[in-house]
Amino acid sequence: MTTMTQNAARYREFKMPDVGEGLTEAEILKWYVQPGDTVTDGQVVCEVETAKAAVELPIPYDGVVRSLHFEEGVTVDVGTSIITVDVAPGTEEPPAPAPAAEPAPVAEEEAPKGRQPVLVGYGVSEASTKRRPRKGTPVPEQAPAEALRAVQTELNGQVPAPARPLAKPPVRKLAKDLGIDLATVVPTGPDGIVTREDVHAAATPAPTAPVGAAPVSRETTPAAQPVVQGGEARETRIPVKGVRKATAQAMVGSAFTAPHVTEFVTVDVTRTMKLVEELKADKDMAGLRVNPLLLIAKALLVAIKRNPDVNASWDEDNQEIVLKHYVNLGIAAATPRGLIVPNIKDAHAKTLPQLAESLGELVSTAREGKTSPAAMSGGTVTITNVGVFGVDTGTPILNPGEAAILAVGAIKLQPWVHKGKVKPRQVTTLALSFDHRLVDGELGSKVLADVAAVLERPKRLITWA
Repeated sequence: MTTMTQNAARYREFKMPDVGEGLTEAEILKWYVQPGDTVTDGQVVCEVETAKAAVELPIPYDGVVRSLHFEEGVTVDVGTSIITVDVAPGTEEPPAPAPAAEPAPVAEEEAPKGRQPVLVGYGVSEASTKRRPRKGTPVPEQAPAEALRAVQTELNGQVPAPARPLAKPPVRKLAKDLGIDLATVVPTGPDGIVTREDVHAAATPAPTAPVGAAPVSRETTPAAQPVVQGGEARETRIPVKGVRKATAQAMVGSAFTAPHVTEFVTVDVTRTMKLVEELKADKDMAGLRVNPLLLIAKALLVAIKRNPDVNASWDEDNQEIVLKHYVNLGIAAATPRGLIVPNIKDAHAKTLPQLAESLGELVSTAREGKTSPAAMSGGTVTITNVGVFGVDTGTPILNPGEAAILAVGAIKLQPWVHKGKVKPRQVTTLALSFDHRLVDGELGSKVLADVAAVLERPKRLITWA
């Protein structure tokens, strides 16, 4: 066994895994180990943030950490080694191979100047392949390979094609959407790769300096630093990455892909609020999270059962509408890292206590920042509770791949006509946004009306279910 093979067997490289569905990169949030620490199979060594969530990565073998390849805060491509582990600590390093003895010099003819040795003799002199420059036209220096390609294409009667700019597919799509020619963009990524920041920089018009003002160098005023005037920062630039970056891309894609329609209804939910209080005292619901959102979720599930065509998605590639015979109910949650939408799998099949338990687990996991990418994939319809912020309602944007999203406004005590008299009642406003490619006005109106009807008279949870 050679020294190189022994080293490869002893030192294991742990690569950044794809912890989601087709994710291409992740940011290292925190290292839990340092070089010299002993690790065991299954031990969490770091926490990373993908485009969907923060995830802890366990090491798949025992050993001693030899080196960490990236610092915290660095975004790493999937498949790149992030940590080296010595899986056979305590053994001696294999000796380095001795350098091979140089063979005795053999008398040979000296290579003619400017020529390269080939299998037999020497090739032609570089000078002999050069074309005579046109008069008054400077000839740029070319690398041998480039010169050979240029000459060959000229002999074939072709013009050398310019090199295709290096960029990942999402960056190419961004440039296309913004109308930017990648060939005109100055790359700043590794190996000359064009990044998203490069495309945005090319799309942003350069500010015009006022007459008489001295030009400002890019090196003297970095864009990532706060702009300070009079000892006080007037601006702060925050890098867009991780969950916030993914959310921004998803919302832009959804808003400009699916034709949104939003309808509103204001409803008296006094009876629903009374039921919430009764359920809190019910022994069968002891220890479970019982709140208005629970009954709103159940009302939406009943409305979907009565109008199943709203639970669908649009397949652009195959030009098909995909009807879902299950409901993965998404709940939009605001976290310090940004908006996430985990979903309750097969929510349609759950009883009220089971739904309450699932909602409680979903909220707790989201607050702790431990929501897994699997919990945020496969949603079919979503609820966003903007009422917790004290607002009446909103016009929510669809979660990509879904046909409808329900926004719930704040529940407030308001004057309301009840049984022919004006009385103070607990009232809220619901808003339903839907994809008009799949859901027409009639279907969308029926779904929203059914949700409102259940919340107005919650006994319909029994009669309609």
